[in-house]
Amino acid sequence: MPKEIYLIKVGMSMTEGMVSEWFIQDGGQVKKGELVYALETEKVNLDVDADYSGTVKHLVEIGVTLEPGDVVGYIFEAGEDIPDTLAGAPATASTETKHEPEPTAPEPVSAPVAASAALVSRDGHIKSSPAARRLAKELGVDYTRVAGSGPGGRIVEADVQAASQSDAAVAAAPAEIATGPEPKASPLAKRLASERGIDIRSVQGTGPGGRIVQSDIENAAVTGVSTGAAAVSGPRAGETVPVKGMRKTIASRMHHSLQESAQLTMDMEVNMDDVVKMRTSLVEEWANEGIKPTYTDIVIKAVGKALRAHPMMNSQFLGAEIALMTEINVGMAVSLPQGLVVPVVRNVDQLPIKELARETSRLAIAAREGTLGLDDYAGGTFTVTALGMYGVDSFTPIINQPQTGIMGVNRIFDGVEWNGDKPVKTKKMNLSLTWDHRAVDGAPAAEYLVEVRNLLQSPYRLLV
Repeated sequence: MPKEIYLIKVGMSMTEGMVSEWFIQDGGQVKKGELVYALETEKVNLDVDADYSGTVKHLVEIGVTLEPGDVVGYIFEAGEDIPDTLAGAPATASTETKHEPEPTAPEPVSAPVAASAALVSRDGHIKSSPAARRLAKELGVDYTRVAGSGPGGRIVEADVQAASQSDAAVAAAPAEIATGPEPKASPLAKRLASERGIDIRSVQGTGPGGRIVQSDIENAAVTGVSTGAAAVSGPRAGETVPVKGMRKTIASRMHHSLQESAQLTMDMEVNMDDVVKMRTSLVEEWANEGIKPTYTDIVIKAVGKALRAHPMMNSQFLGAEIALMTEINVGMAVSLPQGLVVPVVRNVDQLPIKELARETSRLAIAAREGTLGLDDYAGGTFTVTALGMYGVDSFTPIINQPQTGIMGVNRIFDGVEWNGDKPVKTKKMNLSLTWDHRAVDGAPAAEYLVEVRNLLQSPYRLLV
């Protein structure tokens, strides 16, 4: 009897999703543990592997919106009769959700490696499976030069294996992609450039002394710089952008959040002099370990510690009752070219700042690489979102339902305080707190914000 392939449920809040890509063609063979389809949900994309080995038959096309638990295909074991058509499937994707058709997968060729063979997606990523990238790293193959034989030209394990055994196989050798000495770049920037197929020699560095940093690689991926393929760009004037996938979910949830809760926002100015000094010391102290705490990390720690003293802010409004959460798990908003995701740092009140910085870095990198797991999104009780890097002084963050609060982190600016009649230059920042007035009144919300401010103005309390 054939085994069902289900549209898996990602998190308790998932209400719909779709197969955005089939990795195994209809009628193709799959082994247990190999990737079978790509899931696109309300807020996360995920590659799904097969629970069984056998012949894959598709039940739905790419882009059909379904509910979690719906059957999207079957796996037939050896010897089973396979019908030409399967009953009970949505025939095609709706106009609203249908993706543009992918090009037909190419037939296998004898020489699978070509300098410009890899396909680049709109977000600057080389289209390849995680397993293929891991294997390429193990075998020393430059996967950005491998022709993919998977759906839509995606690079799969078999392509990397064939490349490693072929005379045309090319190990990762930047000298063949561009000439000249390798520029100064951070280890993370070099790794991201390699993974995303970007020639690091063509990237303009914005770090100290022209050093190439992570943001330079991410910007190059978005603009299509030096990928060895046609430039990748965002929407242009006159085009229309379909509201689907992550963008559709963000639009729906933000609108729902504003409709279903009584949201108010207040700002409060914080003296950041001691935070700046402490962070500078911690960056120097942990440099050899590759840990670089950000100002947002320190705010997250202050937010978590203050929630322990103000449990009503760490709650959910459930209509007939307000549930106070037992854990303090803070979501951190990460901006991606296609939208916003909110992975969760667990037990923030208990984490030392060093471990917190290590975890936020891991989550941010995983979010941008599309490798976040299901647990990385689960259990958030409060959220922190930052726009300070864009020079923002104040904004109104929208609550991530069903949470009660969200903290906005703004830029650090030069301010003035008075020592008697003498003005003293200081570093300051505004915090923007949005809270649900159904659960918490204005005065308790202000008391919570004062607690966060006091912790930031005496930041060494966060180290104990």
